[in-house]
Amino acid sequence: MPGNRSKSEKHDGAMQLRRDPYEVLGVSRNSTDQEIKTAYRKMALKYHPDKNANDPKAADMFKEVTFSYNILSDPDKRRQYDSAGFEAVEADSQELELDLSSLGAVNTMFAALFSKLGVPIKTTVSATILEEALNGAVTIRPLPLGHFISKRVEKQCAHFYSVTITEEEARAGFVCRVQSSDKSKFKLLYFDQEDNGGLSLALQEDSAKTGKVTSAGMYFLGFPVYRLDQTLNSIAAAKDPDASFFRKLDGFQPCELTELKAGTHVFAVYGDNFFKSASYTIEALCAAPFSEEKENLRNIESQILSKRAEMSKFETEYREVLAQFTEMTSRYAHEMQAIDELLKQRNEIHASYSVAPLKRSSSKSRGKSSAKEAKEDDQVREKRNIRDRPRKKKWYNIHLRVDKRKAC
Repeated sequence: MPGNRSKSEKHDGAMQLRRDPYEVLGVSRNSTDQEIKTAYRKMALKYHPDKNANDPKAADMFKEVTFSYNILSDPDKRRQYDSAGFEAVEADSQELELDLSSLGAVNTMFAALFSKLGVPIKTTVSATILEEALNGAVTIRPLPLGHFISKRVEKQCAHFYSVTITEEEARAGFVCRVQSSDKSKFKLLYFDQEDNGGLSLALQEDSAKTGKVTSAGMYFLGFPVYRLDQTLNSIAAAKDPDASFFRKLDGFQPCELTELKAGTHVFAVYGDNFFKSASYTIEALCAAPFSEEKENLRNIESQILSKRAEMSKFETEYREVLAQFTEMTSRYAHEMQAIDELLKQRNEIHASYSVAPLKRSSSKSRGKSSAKEAKEDDQVREKRNIRDRPRKKKWYNIHLRVDKRKAC
């Protein structure tokens, strides 16, 4: 009869049964982050539980697709998996992207509570919205270049906009920006147009707090432009306080698209609040009048990349020095305790050189004797004052002189 397998052996067996995440998503090992994200969204939409009710195979496939994406979308986990496989990846700590439209009121309330407490929660675009876009069943409003539109979009809904650019405008560069003055959460989406007339999600930017507003932008300027995913930093900071500093630039990743061709392009603003609608202002701009800003952006992002490389080396040095400091601090406390103990023993030995018994009195008797001595001192002082005081004559001892020569 075979023996029972340990918990770790069962865990390893389960890991071995998992398929390669690259194979699950249908991408190569040198795929970019955006290619992985695009593949995931297409497969997640295909196997989403909302579209495959009562289909256990589709549900399992959706879980496998989500699990694979959670590994490959995290730079650290992807690096660990590429070097050591599933053994280097902690399956229990995977972060999921939640579709709030399918959670229900109670689960959405819990998600909002955790988000309020600072727990990073990734949200995904509603499967219903993606399906409607893929089927071409969405309303698209025109967005002229150099103009802005202010609207309010309901939670887990989207407003679609089309922007038409010329060859000259495409060469000069194009920018689409969205901001919310009341700090609403939203996503800025860019869609590829399919041959059947439908739209498939290609790019996504989550809003982030920038000063007194939340904002998101897509920059197609003809050279690599980077975006900063702050969720990775939040997750790292929760595990290690120092990581909040050293991992701050880990989410600084290049955007997949660097330029747009002449023609019509479709963007969307997705309301990502938990319970309320999101107010926003969207604008589309040609980058031709912003040549100085383009050059400044290129220089700043180059400096950020250099700084990210420096941080990796600096973290190694910092960890070594911190370990030495911790060791020295621990030794300092230990040595201080040892010195105090030796001095205490020395004082006890000094005190032992005596043949006279040590008189010990209670605090109560010492208090009584002190009070008695103080009283006696007061009495002596009072007698001394009386003795030294000059004597005064009484009125009845006054000597009266009488002149006998005068008649009465």
